[in-house]
Amino acid sequence: MERSKSLLLFLALVKISSCCLDPPSSYRFTGAVCRLTYPAAVVLNEKTTEVIQAAFQNAKYPSVEGERSIGFGTVQYGFHNLEIHNLSIGKSEFELKENEGIGISISNVSAVFKGTINYGYGSWLLSLKQSVDFEVESQIDLVINPKLYCGKGKVAADTSDCYLTFHKLKLLLQGDREPGWLKRMFTDIITFTVKLVVKSQICKEINNVANILADFVQEQAEQFLGDGSIGVDISVISSPIIKSNYIESYHKGLVTFNNVTSDLSTSVFNPSQLTENRMLYFWISDGLLDPMMGAAHHDGRFIHNISGTELIDLFQTELSSARPELLSKWLSSEGPMLKARSVSVPHLWTTTEGTSVRAVAGVELLLDRQDVPVLYFETDVTVVVKASYAEKNLILNGTAERISIAKVSTSEGTTEMGDSLKVYLQEAVEKIGIPKVISYLEPHLTALMDEQGLYLFDIINPEVLSQDGYVIVQLDFGFPQHLLVEFLKKTLD
Repeated sequence: MERSKSLLLFLALVKISSCCLDPPSSYRFTGAVCRLTYPAAVVLNEKTTEVIQAAFQNAKYPSVEGERSIGFGTVQYGFHNLEIHNLSIGKSEFELKENEGIGISISNVSAVFKGTINYGYGSWLLSLKQSVDFEVESQIDLVINPKLYCGKGKVAADTSDCYLTFHKLKLLLQGDREPGWLKRMFTDIITFTVKLVVKSQICKEINNVANILADFVQEQAEQFLGDGSIGVDISVISSPIIKSNYIESYHKGLVTFNNVTSDLSTSVFNPSQLTENRMLYFWISDGLLDPMMGAAHHDGRFIHNISGTELIDLFQTELSSARPELLSKWLSSEGPMLKARSVSVPHLWTTTEGTSVRAVAGVELLLDRQDVPVLYFETDVTVVVKASYAEKNLILNGTAERISIAKVSTSEGTTEMGDSLKVYLQEAVEKIGIPKVISYLEPHLTALMDEQGLYLFDIINPEVLSQDGYVIVQLDFGFPQHLLVEFLKKTLD
């Protein structure tokens, strides 16, 4: 019976990991959420024309051949090498349609299509075949109603609800604006065919571009969250929600390291935790942040050595506790080096007071050309951290909540200096060690984010809000042109 229960649970988890759930069912498996509000959609819509231009220019227009009976004869035609020139777009408007999709209207798309037509006319009176260059002058309005869904773990777009209205479609054969009777006779036929081909290919290419864009954005997000051997799976677990004033997507937020993936099935997410006052919201669960800390520990990232003048300057900090004479002697010796590392997996949790991190660090002081430390101790520290981001730099404010000193040993014996050393070390950890760690983490994490291109974004008044079991990052932004350029390059390659 127990094996049967285990098997059923395993199958249920497999089903959850491979299928898309309805949003309410997905909440407890949600590690990260992105909410994009209406003002943000306005900014993104300003770039829509460039994406639509890419769709028009990148579309592949097939050769078309056909024939049609007219009067006492048959018109045969075929056009080839269709290309687009002189493309311009008027304006773009959009609407968020609650529980349906997105309505996009592109007006006044002007373009000239150029190519070659082979045509012929045959009857008992006349037989004629000819090949000429042609141009089609067009003015089009475009309406697209994309629907977003969960496809293979990514946000996918269905733009099959796509309409083109031709306000102008004029066929010119060899630039002839006053064609003869034969050209006029089948111009309408060819014009009608051009309409069908252009509509089919443009709508097909827009669907292609939309899905490339969705993949591109998710790939950029995964690259931003991961680093080296540490990755984050942000596959979507349900179809995005569309309201009249925001779009919201739900992601796994699972940390991967050395082929091991974290588990998250107790998320506390609820849509009511997010507001609609800012342009962009990121909701991040402790279930994502805590395993990320663990992965960084196992990857050896919490190790730091201090020596030379940096070490000497570090201990110039005024403390209320007297520094033991033996410690002063060691610091003034030749080539002292302080090594600090995490000796157990750190634990992270978030409350309204901030993000708490508990870690046990091992600290050893070594002198030049000695393998055995003259001082070793471990400190169990809990720090409450509040984060902010300003002037393209991460700012961390840490407050010690709990500090204990253990496993103190010296080259002079474990009892040498006794309690006075523990008292000094405890104050040194609080007033020297924690600020030093934070001063190291701030530029390191800022540089890490900059490597992923964060500094190129126009981020406006970002806020980091700590809540019980999760963190909310909310901000306004200006869309970075470089990201669009990179996307368009990828699309056109």
